[in-house]
Amino acid sequence: MPALSPTPSQTASPTWTDERIELLKRHFDAGLSCREIAADIGVSRNAVIGKLSRLNLTRGRTVDERKVHDRGFASARAPKAVPRLQYEMLATIYGETGMPVVAEPIDDGNRCSLLELSENRCRWPISTPGEDDFCFCGNAAPEGQSYCAGHSRLAYRPNSRTRAISG
Repeated sequence: MPALSPTPSQTASPTWTDERIELLKRHFDAGLSCREIAADIGVSRNAVIGKLSRLNLTRGRTVDERKVHDRGFASARAPKAVPRLQYEMLATIYGETGMPVVAEPIDDGNRCSLLELSENRCRWPISTPGEDDFCFCGNAAPEGQSYCAGHSRLAYRPNSRTRAISG
């Protein structure tokens, strides 16, 4: 019977020796970044992050750091300029004042099937696809838009995304 040679995992020294763990803790307490700790210890950054996680070592951010981080995040997520076509569409739906017009009931007398759907008809789905009563709204849609005025008010709500982020 041939002699079994040790596998690489049996011959390789463990990545996290007691000395490396102590060095990791000292560097972590000193405020070094994971990249700096990894370079000094001689392991990958991901290994450092994983070991810190397993040791339940986390850095609590100070209030000042949170404010700087939150401001940077908010500016990255700040609303961008609304494209001209979208602006025109919203201005048509909501009027120039920015206030929604009184929502009147959406006419349901023009419903149509997929085969009857044409370019200037509202594509708002009614019911569940595959059901016997599934159809589309079919009301007149302004040129270049997918939905009638009533369904556009439901589909395109100005500033709804920015309210959700800030609120």
